[in-house]
Amino acid sequence: MRTASIQLLVDDTDPGERVERAVAAIAEEADRGADLVLLPEIWYPGYFGFDRYAELSEPLDGPLVSRLAAAAADNHVNLLGGSLVERRDDGLYNTSVLFDRQGELVASYRKIHLFPYGSKEHELLTRGDEVVVADLEGVQLGLSTCYDLRFPELYRAMVDRGAEAFLVVAGWPVPRLDAWRTLGRSRAIENQAAVVACNTSGRQGGSMYAGASYAYDAWGTPKGELDDRPGVLRAELDVDAVRAARADFPALDGRVLNQT
Repeated sequence: MRTASIQLLVDDTDPGERVERAVAAIAEEADRGADLVLLPEIWYPGYFGFDRYAELSEPLDGPLVSRLAAAAADNHVNLLGGSLVERRDDGLYNTSVLFDRQGELVASYRKIHLFPYGSKEHELLTRGDEVVVADLEGVQLGLSTCYDLRFPELYRAMVDRGAEAFLVVAGWPVPRLDAWRTLGRSRAIENQAAVVACNTSGRQGGSMYAGASYAYDAWGTPKGELDDRPGVLRAELDVDAVRAARADFPALDGRVLNQT
């Protein structure tokens, strides 16, 4: 599965223009042969655009979700459309949306771990409570978002539900760049799972996004990483290699503590 993580520029300019850039980039990557395109966390209005969360929130049948579904269908490409601020009757959520090549919404994941330090996310949003693993063209994909990376029990729970690879969308900032890399690699190694992570580029609300979108195989071997500039990380997600790694070195079979 050929993946393309679009490390979008997110800043304090009009987020509407960002939608046009994202849709154009999806089409370009599909033309280049991508099977799965990824966008970052809350790229519209931008993770640090807290003052516009409520204004730009929408349900899962809203205009942004519909536009992303159309982009997937028009380009016949699977799409993890990053996350958006989802509006529901019981509050606002940080929700990732995954579409298949027909533009069907095959999975949505509401971020479980909301960031509480120097961020308004935990004040404005409601946390999710469902672990999500989606079957996409025969590959079992676990969905997670940014701060989730610090909680290995979530990834174990996804493995227990059959996950072979983890897709991570993020708005991770520069000050904790080393942790971003280390946590992603750790989740790959300890779960013998591939990791594809799409972060954000740019400066918004006085905070600088770290970029550094990356991919690791099931051994934790780097398969590519971007710098802090806008760009696209193209990497192969080889599920056969994941299955071979687990068969050749069955570390997961050695678990002795409780499994869920």
